[in-house]
Amino acid sequence: MARVFAWLRPNDLVWNYWVNNYLMGNDQPAFDVLYWNSDSTRLPARLHGELLEIFMDNPFRKAGRMDVLGAKVDVSRIASDAYIVAGMAHHITPWKGCYAATQMLGGKHEFVLSSSGHVQSVVNPPGNPKARFFTNPESPPDPDEWLARAQSRSGSWWEHWRAWMVERSGPLRPAPNELGNRRHPAREPAPGVYVLES
Repeated sequence: MARVFAWLRPNDLVWNYWVNNYLMGNDQPAFDVLYWNSDSTRLPARLHGELLEIFMDNPFRKAGRMDVLGAKVDVSRIASDAYIVAGMAHHITPWKGCYAATQMLGGKHEFVLSSSGHVQSVVNPPGNPKARFFTNPESPPDPDEWLARAQSRSGSWWEHWRAWMVERSGPLRPAPNELGNRRHPAREPAPGVYVLES
């Protein structure tokens, strides 16, 4: 999976390291946002293959084209509200492709476009003076039309999302004194027994 993503931007994510680290013998510079790259995820071959097929074919576009355990998937039947975030400079999921979800999902949705790309479009905490995002309550079929009419806002989209969530949340309640309840009892203490299993 890591190699698939790396080859989407080979100059930055393959050849850059090959020249600087291997040929030049330089240490890799510390870059906190991409530190997670050193811990790549291993997927079963069949899942990896299916994931690549989804990337290439996007079966979510047409109802019933994807089958999960015998059930045909139709995302237009999703009736719950959706908050959709995309990054303007994202190289793996271009924002116009993400915007297509507004035309496929049922229910109400809010599309928000962060001015950043890749990890920075999502990991965007309040307090960054350079942060900016775009909103538009309308969802025309054309993403360029959406952007042309969108309002540019300074700050992090996190605060916008928080307000969106508050509108859909119930009243505040005091936090429980103990974990779990009758229906969902607490299990073993953190970090959980699965961490200790080999």
